[in-house]
Amino acid sequence: CSHDFSLLLSSGSNVAARQAKQKRKSHSLSIRRTNSTEQDRSGLQRDMLEGQDSKLPLSLRSNLLDLFSQIEREFENLYLENLELRREIETLNDRLAAEGQTFEGADLAKGALKTKASHSTSQLSQKLKTTYKASTSKIVSSFKATSTRAVCQLVKEYVGHRDGIWDLSVTRTQPVVLGTASADHTAMLWSIETGKCLLKYLGHQGSVNSIKFHPTEQVALTASGDQTAHIWRYMVQLPTPQPVADISQTPCEEDVDFSDKDDADGEVEGPNDCPSIRVPTTTLRSHQGVVIAADWLVGGKQVVTASWDRAANLYDVETSELVHSLTGERRRKLKVRGRRSPTVTSAVFTVGDNVVSGSDDRTVKVWDLKNMRSPIATIRTDSAVNRISVSVNQKIIALPHDNRQVRLFDMSGVRLARLPRSNRQGHRRMVCCSAWCEDNTTCNLFTCGFDRQAIGWNINIPALLQEK
Repeated sequence: CSHDFSLLLSSGSNVAARQAKQKRKSHSLSIRRTNSTEQDRSGLQRDMLEGQDSKLPLSLRSNLLDLFSQIEREFENLYLENLELRREIETLNDRLAAEGQTFEGADLAKGALKTKASHSTSQLSQKLKTTYKASTSKIVSSFKATSTRAVCQLVKEYVGHRDGIWDLSVTRTQPVVLGTASADHTAMLWSIETGKCLLKYLGHQGSVNSIKFHPTEQVALTASGDQTAHIWRYMVQLPTPQPVADISQTPCEEDVDFSDKDDADGEVEGPNDCPSIRVPTTTLRSHQGVVIAADWLVGGKQVVTASWDRAANLYDVETSELVHSLTGERRRKLKVRGRRSPTVTSAVFTVGDNVVSGSDDRTVKVWDLKNMRSPIATIRTDSAVNRISVSVNQKIIALPHDNRQVRLFDMSGVRLARLPRSNRQGHRRMVCCSAWCEDNTTCNLFTCGFDRQAIGWNINIPALLQEK
């Protein structure tokens, strides 16, 4: 009896073991080869659904297996792409090795094959870089396919300030000189032809934010962060111009920029032999904040100043008295109409009945004074726009940008050119201001920025308008 009982126990244990083994098999997933067909996959799903003992609903299990099938197909495609890329890499390596043999002009021994192949690879890489840059330059330049290309020529660089240059202006009387206003607390007068500093003004105790010249006399007006505006007289003698080779002659639409980072600015030594003025003729006070701009009214008998204290003051030049103060609302700045929430950086009146305004919202708008409800033209750019200028004769707008670019547009919003920035020429930091001087034969456009320099350009305006 005991013997029969032991046999019964052993047979029962064997049956339980077989059932457990079958249950484990029923719950195991068999993954087929990745190159299986859709029919095989559907058959696999059907077998798994029928053979498994799961508490999940059949529809949910079917959706889950379908998702797994999609994952499998994705991995299969990646695997095939990987194989194809490996074959291409092997082909390129064979070509590089053959190219290395051609460069060396002899059969390569096994010991020297690696060295010569790497040398040829570097040569080929350099050739590819040069070809790529040239081809992209041609592609970008071909966007405006015209027979006559406008030439924007960099003529002169005016270097001497120890900090960024906020503003520049050209005198309206003889001798014609260039004036710059800098954050280094100074204003400088330059010879346009030679690039030499003629005079330095040291009267301000803060950043000099703007400079403008009297319409008929040798008098300058500067605005400063020391909450004052100064009027000072100057007398300069132009040096004899020396014939100098052109620094640059590049098509305006050339978009090649070999250096996309700011160059490390060394310490610029200012002109030590430049005469200086330390005391102004007249000091205009009344503002309670930084005086950001100042300009002469028609006739030069009055000046107007604008400040961060939300006020624009009108002064009499002879008496230096405050004639009138225009004050904005308590929590709003004076600005051009049009409901522009970002800061309007500049507004320029043209010869006609138009006003051109630039803003930090990366747009420039042309307004009609007879209807200021909406602009008649809007120029959208990729960077904030600083102090713009409009040429008097041709009405070409020069846009200085935060991203170191200077672009030229007409009054209808058509882009005419972009000043070149290549081969370490042009501005290397934010461009703050532009100023036209169409009557000057040497330079008819000037720009300045926070790379501590001003640049004189010669713009071929007839060719520029012909491209239009």
